[in-house]
Amino acid sequence: MSDSLPITLKGKQSLEAELKRLMHEERPNTVKAIEHARSNGDLSENADYDAAKERQGWIEARIAEINHQLSGAQVVDTAKLTGDRVVFGAHVELIDLNTDKSVTYQIVGISEADVAAGKISIVSPLARALIGKKVGEEVVVNTPSGDKEYEVKKLFFQ
Repeated sequence: MSDSLPITLKGKQSLEAELKRLMHEERPNTVKAIEHARSNGDLSENADYDAAKERQGWIEARIAEINHQLSGAQVVDTAKLTGDRVVFGAHVELIDLNTDKSVTYQIVGISEADVAAGKISIVSPLARALIGKKVGEEVVVNTPSGDKEYEVKKLFFQ
């Protein structure tokens, strides 16, 4: 996998908002919590201090992770996309050929994936199978519960 991963414009904005909140709200609040816990005396048996330090570690790790994701992001404005083939950012309506049920997914960046919200990661088996397909074409996806067959019913960008 290359260092440059695609992310939607909305996904980038979401990461930037989380980064801002972590840096300007969460980090200062955690520093205050550590200072307060230190003022309570013996740090060896201070659960508040341990919890605040653990929270600080998580916040710093998440800030580093977001900075890394943003530095290697290739931002795609999905509203400007067009075409007749499935690409990153596309909304794809699929028909499960085994159950005849319809489902719609948008292919998004790794950090944006949320199957319950209809967003699948570009690196997921389903997204990889769909890339380059046209309406009417079928794909077979190998899943832990066996192969699933889908037909691309509709393709749109927004």
